[in-house]
Amino acid sequence: MPTEQVGDYEVEYAGVRLIGGEEWVAQVAIFGHSTNPMHRNPVFPVQRVLPDQTFADEKAAEQGARQAAHDLLEKQTARH
Repeated sequence: MPTEQVGDYEVEYAGVRLIGGEEWVAQVAIFGHSTNPMHRNPVFPVQRVLPDQTFADEKAAEQGARQAAHDLLEKQTARH
């Protein structure tokens, strides 16, 4: 699962193949700052994003998940 740092957040995103199918879906988890390096603070637990969309391959699903994560964080920071 690819991981990247976006500001104070650690983002994990993945393409996950649907059971019994050829399609892929986008999955994201976002973690916030923690004072303990052995513990991550989940602010958006791992879950499927873009629920009405499927992708032809894993890389496309990962790209969709990454964009969805960035959009979520952008909306969150705009509120504060």
